[in-house]
Amino acid sequence: MVMMVFVMTVVVVVMVVVIVMEVVILVVKVMAVVMVMVVMIEKMVIVMVMVLVMMMVLVMVMVVVIVAMV
Repeated sequence: MVMMVFVMTVVVVVMVVVIVMEVVILVVKVMAVVMVMVVMIEKMVIVMVMVLVMMMVLVMVMVVVIVAMV
């Protein structure tokens, strides 16, 4: 009887530990994915800003050239 209770307790503890580990692994995976997405978005934003700056510079140059021609 005592052995049964002991075995049940051990099984329950092991199950809880396994579940906790699974949850921790899931959380870590989600965090990693979120971090990667944030980095990607940051890179995309930087690229967009660079493109915008280049466009602005091009427009400015074109305006200057047109004004110079006139």
